[in-house]
Amino acid sequence: MGYWDVPEGSDCVQKTWFTTKLATALGLVGSAYHIVAFPPDSAMEALQRATNATVTLATMGAIFGLTTCLTAQAREAPDDPINYFVGGCASGIFLGARTHNAATGTSACLGLGTLAFFTKVGKMEGWKFSSPPKL
Repeated sequence: MGYWDVPEGSDCVQKTWFTTKLATALGLVGSAYHIVAFPPDSAMEALQRATNATVTLATMGAIFGLTTCLTAQAREAPDDPINYFVGGCASGIFLGARTHNAATGTSACLGLGTLAFFTKVGKMEGWKFSSPPKL
């Protein structure tokens, strides 16, 4: 069962769980690359860096999933891309709060919200970013 298989605005727990799992996986992969690119001084520092990044991304995923679903329910507009903008923006605001930087929060809100908005529009309209290879 994938994220797009669940109707918008329904089963918020399942949609939130899916986005949290995906963001956690991205956090783990990103942490691994960061640790390889910038080697820490100790194993404890590596663990702290990996935990910090992974928990932050997992939280952002949960915020996105829950906000998108609840916005769809509250607005009674389940397939509106604005719900995704609100979810992405909420995740960006969390990132700004986490970094204690309003500029980071504002730009992440706009960037993640716009990315989520166009992801939903692309899904609705059937946009293709890659196609199967031509044989």
